[in-house]
Amino acid sequence: MLSASSESASGGPASGGPDAASRTGPVSADGLRERVRGFLAGHDPARMPRLEFLRARFDEGLAAVHYPEGLGGLGLPRALQGVVEAEFAAAGAPGNEPERIGIGLGMAAPTILAFGTDEQKARWMRPLWTGEEVWCQLFSEPGAGSDLAGLATRAVREDEPGSANGSAPDAEGAPGGVRWVVNGQKVWTSMAHQARWGLLLARTDPDVPKHAGLTYFGCDMTGDGVEVRPLRQLTGEAEFNEVFLTGAVIPDGDRIGGVGEGWRVAQGTLMNERVSIGGTALPREGGMIGSAARAWREHPEQRTPGLHDRMLRLWADAEVARLASERLRQQLAVGHPGPEGSAAKLVFARLNQEITALEVEMAGAGGLRYGDWTMRRPESVSFYGRDPGYRYLRARGNSIEGGTSEILRNIIAERVLGLPGEIRVDKTVAWKDLPK
Repeated sequence: MLSASSESASGGPASGGPDAASRTGPVSADGLRERVRGFLAGHDPARMPRLEFLRARFDEGLAAVHYPEGLGGLGLPRALQGVVEAEFAAAGAPGNEPERIGIGLGMAAPTILAFGTDEQKARWMRPLWTGEEVWCQLFSEPGAGSDLAGLATRAVREDEPGSANGSAPDAEGAPGGVRWVVNGQKVWTSMAHQARWGLLLARTDPDVPKHAGLTYFGCDMTGDGVEVRPLRQLTGEAEFNEVFLTGAVIPDGDRIGGVGEGWRVAQGTLMNERVSIGGTALPREGGMIGSAARAWREHPEQRTPGLHDRMLRLWADAEVARLASERLRQQLAVGHPGPEGSAAKLVFARLNQEITALEVEMAGAGGLRYGDWTMRRPESVSFYGRDPGYRYLRARGNSIEGGTSEILRNIIAERVLGLPGEIRVDKTVAWKDLPK
């Protein structure tokens, strides 16, 4: 499973689940295996509809055991999730297609768990995990990429029609009967054409410094005023999109975190994003290096001394990165993601680009072939089952998505190595007064 916050929830169980108070979560691997086997005895994956099975698994607390009880987990150590996955795999149980819902699993879920209200957790977590509702990330803008805090999309608070001014505030301190009207543009939004919900960062106060005037929302991608347009990429596909928000209305109940606290919430999302991209659990020769190693073994006629040297160096680098990612996951098991995830994502991008370049070179003249240039909008994104040319072109985006490699190097320098930060003169200036 991808990363999630260890914060527990005080709310009730998700709809359809047993009462959380009646559960006595196992604390050992053997006890957890018995729990999974008991669940499978009453829920045969070969007979149950896929979605019904996944919903029942979530309600039993076996979706992600480190999640809170009542929200798909049992409040157990993250490391025990592997025990659960092994049992379900042996039983031939259906998965939740993480390649299709990776943004939901890796970014939305931990953000909602850490900053959402009890009502939001109960409403969003189960359909997110089962894949009934796909999520996307509405952060980057044409004028705010690496400088995300400089974004211009505006969310203006107003009273809902029929509500009285000055009504009782809600639990977060905002007046009751409040909604937000959003106008702006987002860009490079992966899988927005499939998404039901978006993680939206918008400016709610232009009169304060840029980091202080942001608020975070869950945006209904099917609502009025939300338009998704495809962006055709180097690969020929339109996996990315641009999103136009024109008078889109978001109820205050879909605000995640407090008003003006959007930057803090967004930082939590970005830390989890980098871990989910660069810290995935892999076996030896898993990931991109596996494709290159297979090609090396299957085509000895294409080997040269120079390629041999590069192959060995990249294989060793990939193994070091795999072991470092394993250490990172162990650190996550006892805390929250930190800047170490930036290093994992940085290495992931560099390795993918170097390995795919080696693959194309090993293929000789065949490396110039490209399987399919048809413009299409994929339902999921995967490097595997494709030709080397696709992997090579798609890997170009790895050093951009999830934070550019240049920005990640700054984060590592300042937050890991403790080097002096860059001199910034815009941190105390109201956003409205900054040069545009």
